[in-house]
Amino acid sequence: QVQLVESGGGLVQAGGSLRLSCAAKGIIFSINTMGWYRQAPGKQRELVASITIGDITNYADSVKGRFTISRDNAKGTVYLQMDSLKPEDTAVYYCKAFVNFKDYWGQGTQVTVSS
Repeated sequence: QVQLVESGGGLVQAGGSLRLSCAAKGIIFSINTMGWYRQAPGKQRELVASITIGDITNYADSVKGRFTISRDNAKGTVYLQMDSLKPEDTAVYYCKAFVNFKDYWGQGTQVTVSS
């Protein structure tokens, strides 16, 4: 019903920036909250940032002031602007959408920050 396709990951030096995009395909008008999660090797998946359909945002303490989440409801797309990246931000980043009481996940995109 909903497919999520992420893009924008890659390799960047510490202090640099990346912008992740997640495009939803399917019943995009039913999408409520969208968010970004990340999972580093040997660690649990954790919330990075989320945004409701009313543009209420929530951020993990570790990324506040550095990352910005936004969305384009008409396109069913959510973005994550990541600035002042640190090596500890290295992880696979996943997009999630909450639609009709179900969670849908993207396939993940690798972000690697070198020191």
